[in-house]
Amino acid sequence: MRRMRVMFRLTRLGPRAIAIGLTAALVFVAGPARPHAGQWKPADGPLMTRWAKDVSPTNVLPEYPRPQMVRPDWLNLNGLWDYAIVDRRSDSFPPSPDGKILVPFPIESALSGVMKKVGDSNRLWYRRTFEVPRAWRGRRTLLHLGAVDFEAWVLVNGQSFPRHQGGYEEITLDITDALKPDGPQTLDVSVWDPTDTGSQPRGKQVNRPNGIWYTSVTGIWQTVWLEPVPDGAIADFTLVPDIDTDSLRVSATATGDLTDTTITAVAHEGARELGRATGATSNVLMVPVPNAKRWSPDSPALYDLDITLKRGGKTIDTVRSYFAMRKASLCKDGTGVLRMCLNNAPLFQVGPLDQGWWPDGLYTAPTDEALRYDIEVTKRLGFNMARKHVKVEPERWYYWADRLGLLVWQDMPSTVIRGQRPADSATEFERELNALIDQRRNHPSIVMWVPFNEGWGQYDTPRIVDAVRARDPSRLVDNASGWTDAHAGDVSDIHRYPGPGAPPKEDARAAVLGEFGGLGLPLAGHTWQGQANWSYRGFTSQDALTDAFVALLGRLHPLTGSPGLSAAVYTQTTDVEIEVNGLMTYDRAVIKPDESRVRAAVLALFTPAPVMREVLRTSQEAPATWRYTTDTPAAEWSAAIFDDSSWASGQAGFGARNPPGSVIRTPWTTPDIWIRRSFDLPAGTALVNPQFYLHHDEDAEVYINGMLALKVTGYTQDYELTASPVDLKTLLRRGSNTIAVHCHQTTGGQYIDVGIVDLVPAK
Repeated sequence: MRRMRVMFRLTRLGPRAIAIGLTAALVFVAGPARPHAGQWKPADGPLMTRWAKDVSPTNVLPEYPRPQMVRPDWLNLNGLWDYAIVDRRSDSFPPSPDGKILVPFPIESALSGVMKKVGDSNRLWYRRTFEVPRAWRGRRTLLHLGAVDFEAWVLVNGQSFPRHQGGYEEITLDITDALKPDGPQTLDVSVWDPTDTGSQPRGKQVNRPNGIWYTSVTGIWQTVWLEPVPDGAIADFTLVPDIDTDSLRVSATATGDLTDTTITAVAHEGARELGRATGATSNVLMVPVPNAKRWSPDSPALYDLDITLKRGGKTIDTVRSYFAMRKASLCKDGTGVLRMCLNNAPLFQVGPLDQGWWPDGLYTAPTDEALRYDIEVTKRLGFNMARKHVKVEPERWYYWADRLGLLVWQDMPSTVIRGQRPADSATEFERELNALIDQRRNHPSIVMWVPFNEGWGQYDTPRIVDAVRARDPSRLVDNASGWTDAHAGDVSDIHRYPGPGAPPKEDARAAVLGEFGGLGLPLAGHTWQGQANWSYRGFTSQDALTDAFVALLGRLHPLTGSPGLSAAVYTQTTDVEIEVNGLMTYDRAVIKPDESRVRAAVLALFTPAPVMREVLRTSQEAPATWRYTTDTPAAEWSAAIFDDSSWASGQAGFGARNPPGSVIRTPWTTPDIWIRRSFDLPAGTALVNPQFYLHHDEDAEVYINGMLALKVTGYTQDYELTASPVDLKTLLRRGSNTIAVHCHQTTGGQYIDVGIVDLVPAK
């Protein structure tokens, strides 16, 4: 038998046509036959998506992998490769392979057909052959590996290329000089991955998955492909839209002899030319884009861009791209509060924490349709943003975000270091961070970089923020999402589960809620494991989950007003392995809460927020004095007329061990505390929707004028709006009122502070 391979050629494509990815297929003859597709099947994984049935060795992610830099000719190397797992010291592919692996699915995944761990003491070898099309002769041949985790060593016909470290960036090698004149070419890729025994960026990968930590990913996990380029070729370019001048800044680099060369950039809308600019390859081109439509989640307008390299006036290379006219910045709203802004106007940003994991492909979506589906559902639910969490996606995910209109906060994959940071760890982290920015910066959907998540591997934060800003001044920077604020960057970011909460307003940074929610529901038949699934707060039915989600966003809405909250990230898009906090099940088969109610609750966040009028202030910003005791009081302690004059006097909040969001002014270290105070409600006050505004750790009961008004268990991580099961308007009276609170500590930190606000609809 003779093996048949397919070469793809792309015609001129606009940003929408690139979604299809190929328009013609040319067949040519190659070397010995590979196993028939029927000899491959996925491994027996615990859960599969509906797209898994569409995956076969002859149809593995066939779409053009680089939609923002398109050339017409390319060769997709996805499919069945030989593989072997051998000792780490191995320096060549072994005499006999262990079997076949479906590239680009990680070897630990079901869709790889293998589903084995490799481990840091072993090395994973890949091998396949290919033929270079005759039509490519006279041009250079580039090998692209979309991403390989972690250390990749490439050999072509036995010729070795420099080893590359970094699990999230594209590797591009000019393999021309290693190719034979004719016939089959042998490609070997050797991979070593320390997973959680190393100090490299790895996101949430661990060797022993549990809770929020997931299965390791080793080896090739994005498309592998070849393309021919001329001796002088466009190597890279940077696109920076400027809506204030209706222009696009284009900076391009090229390879080869650059004598007498120029770069021309031409912007199009369909067949209509919008503007062009020409200059030396070292110049920044200013392409006019007059009367440009602004890209936004509601109107994601994209324009085509042709970039051409000429020598002596003759075209030697052309690539097609696309761009959008949009601006990410900070600006003040009409009340003087600093906000995150899009196109010079405040826009509340809300969306899910998007982990980007798949039950059948782990880091790799089974199909391009599946990749698109997550974004489509996010938009359907009313969200306008997603925080891509400690993972970098293939280019096509960002293409769909660009095209469908989804704002993206892009995390840098975290290092999670135990003990002292190795000397080379910071160097590796910063090199990969720079590569992330350079390789994804042209996507208009990305509006903010997030170099650190919480305290995971965090170091030297102000310097890192400055370095990110210097590399890309066109976007915002979140110095660290949650817990470990270094008071740098463009936003103050807190995490509160379930929340919500808002950080204090600042003059120079916008307030954002980087994570909240985590409402969980395991659905039988759609979980990674049958029992012992995990969530921040669990529910037992879809109706209960929906009710809790709607109530949560109802408490979030007032924070978007005068408290100044500019954005919120709900945990999360989907379940991931044993974590069942998703809006969708891990297999994407079920949207767990009621879709119409979720959408309505999300869209309500874009309406004017109700005003939080203070009835009884907390001690969050300024101290309030209460009477308190830690000795069990008389039975009538909660009565309005109880004599508490023998109790001590102290400023709230009361607590110990600094729970998140607490402002401890009076230490409380015993199991129980009872607190009381009086407050006045002026005559003529018309209450609309009074609610408690409290922070409790843990169980608390609240009495108003001797009547039980609220009983809560567990703890909060910040001050939260909490509705009383009793209509507080019936308990509060004009003139003097008494509030009495008992809080019981069970474990960990402890804290209590209570206030009352009236939610008044905005005019």
